Amino acid sequence: MENLVRKLASLCLLLPLCGPTWAAQTISKPKVRAITAFIRVDAAHYDAQVREALNLLREARSAYQQRGYEVETIRITTQPFPEIIHGLSEEQAMDFFHGLDALAKRESFLANVGPAMLADGDAVGSVDLLARVLTQTENLNASIVVAQEDGIHWNAVRQSAKIMKYVAEHTPHSRGTFRFAATALLAPFGPFFPSSYHTGAGHAFSIGLEAASVVQAVLENNKGNVENAAQSLAAELSRFDTECEQIAKKIEKRSAWAYAGLDPTPAPLGKVSMGNAIEKFIGAKFGSSGTMTAAAIITRAVKSVPVKQVGYAGLMLPVMEDSVLAQRWSESTYSIDSLLAYSAVCGTGLDTVPLPGDVTEQQLAQIIGDMASLAYKWKKPLSARLQPVTGKRAGEKTDFGDPMLTDTVLQKLP
Repeated sequence: MENLVRKLASLCLLLPLCGPTWAAQTISKPKVRAITAFIRVDAAHYDAQVREALNLLREARSAYQQRGYEVETIRITTQPFPEIIHGLSEEQAMDFFHGLDALAKRESFLANVGPAMLADGDAVGSVDLLARVLTQTENLNASIVVAQEDGIHWNAVRQSAKIMKYVAEHTPHSRGTFRFAATALLAPFGPFFPSSYHTGAGHAFSIGLEAASVVQAVLENNKGNVENAAQSLAAELSRFDTECEQIAKKIEKRSAWAYAGLDPTPAPLGKVSMGNAIEKFIGAKFGSSGTMTAAAIITRAVKSVPVKQVGYAGLMLPVMEDSVLAQRWSESTYSIDSLLAYSAVCGTGLDTVPLPGDVTEQQLAQIIGDMASLAYKWKKPLSARLQPVTGKRAGEKTDFGDPMLTDTVLQKLP
């Protein structure tokens, strides 16, 4: 089936009249969610190193805008956190991160300082420092790798839970948890935060689209028709993604920055809702029977896109970044276990999941461990961005005060 979808997608790129003719006429271009540059920085020269990357990012943003794409964010990902702080005192390290955070605010970009742990034997001292960095900055993102091909990193699982709990308790409205994730089996150069990272020389960039709008349009026009939905979605995602890749390759040629790839994951945001797309297709609320099938259809279409793929390359179901998913969470039509079940046929795992403030580190570790176990079993990239809300109990509504998040009612943990 997957090979068939890939062939059909490729044919539709060559033959404009292939497949449903309404799609090319009615589907608007998705937004470019992220153009992400990958660099290596040092405390003495980071300002110049960042500005070089910003020149590339602004050139890229202009190139996409000229082709009719709205660009939401430009982003910079550094080498892993422990490599940044190596040889620095804690005071020097904090000065660096405060400076990078201020620069990000002035120059309107998002920054990611990489994983605090890549291997289970990595020193945990950097984890404690990262926790403080996240509570004292506003624009810095980071992660911890909790599973790779060598297995599940159980120490990293526990350290991730520790950071989540600490950041929830030490940032206003617990909103700092939005900028941290535990990741599993995710390869370098993904454009989406907070899981983005690289371990090499940098001087590369990748692209991520907010293409849930495309999924919405296709699934609404193919209600319940599995075969047509899969073919049409593959064709439409391919149409936009390949155009975006062509733009990226032109940027690569004239800039000497390497194009690392495109994450074809169709990211949602607010009313550009993946939950709405799935509900239109199955004719019922998200979490009802048929949701798993819809998730599988979308993921197959995403993976068929003929571009250089990086990152998750799956289906993104962020509970609070999607207005319909946030509403259905309030109504308890699905749960953490539901999201894990859907993750078996898609990605990205557990994203922006709100939790009561009394959740313990042990409970957080168990949730992260479930995600890591699933990722390792199926050798697929997943992550956990869990957001406990200090002072709030099950049945109460979150109050993150973050325009990226739709507040929702907290559910009791089983």
